Amino acid sequence: MSDKVNWYPGHMAKATRQIKEKLNLVDVVIELRDARLPESSANPQLQDLLADQAVITLLTKADLAEQSVTDRWLDYFDGNALVVSPETGQGLKNLKNKLNEYYQEVKAARQDKGLQSRKLRAMVVGLPNVGKSTLINKLAGGSKAKTGKRPGVTRGQQWVKVSSGVELLDTPGLLWPDIKDKEHGYKLAVCGMIRPEIIDYELLGCKLIEYLIDLNPEALEDRYNLVKIEGHSYDLLADLGRNRGCLMPGGRVDRERAARILLQEFQDGTLGPISLEGPPADNPAESPEEV
Repeated sequence: MSDKVNWYPGHMAKATRQIKEKLNLVDVVIELRDARLPESSANPQLQDLLADQAVITLLTKADLAEQSVTDRWLDYFDGNALVVSPETGQGLKNLKNKLNEYYQEVKAARQDKGLQSRKLRAMVVGLPNVGKSTLINKLAGGSKAKTGKRPGVTRGQQWVKVSSGVELLDTPGLLWPDIKDKEHGYKLAVCGMIRPEIIDYELLGCKLIEYLIDLNPEALEDRYNLVKIEGHSYDLLADLGRNRGCLMPGGRVDRERAARILLQEFQDGTLGPISLEGPPADNPAESPEEV
């Protein structure tokens, strides 16, 4: 992997322009971050665009993250974030209540100006595969927004009515042109927010093994029958592949296949809830306007 992760298709540049153009049409922005890596999954370009907006920050896929680490993140955000898991429905009631609060504020403000009441307009933003469309579909009670397990499914904007008082604008997942911190790039790819083939399956498998050795070595030992968690991650990936039957003619281990298995089982929660990063220890949260 080079010094930077580069995956910025043309539709993302267009989507960034469209988001900037539509911000003056919405009352609030819902920014999604992955609860397993809230820092790495925050797009710095979006932070700049949303500096003057009312923002609801959601930590998604909370069922895949460690509760104790997520609690520390909530303390870090100091009340400026909500935890949700669209797949399980966790936290959706809190989000609906928060959206209703904004709706009542918009309704009252328009009445004071003698204007006709209208729906609350909220824009949903975040990285690829962070759960935007899944969240919208859960709120809307049906398959209104296109979803997929790979990043980059949503390519255009679409308005979706989710209640009598709220409509959401679904937007494509946005990376930023240059991810200069390699570890951020690896973590995003490990969690499925960057196509793994853009980097390399074996490399990502090795990186994930290194993260798990530090964070939860038991998950490796128990799931893949690894007797000793020691040595180079490249060798451990081979041991994993050998134990899972990822063998090629001649008995050589298919490390890419082993890496694919490891990445998939991490992403779908088979290894259990695992958080890849905790909050900074010292600096206070630099978060948008309170939710």
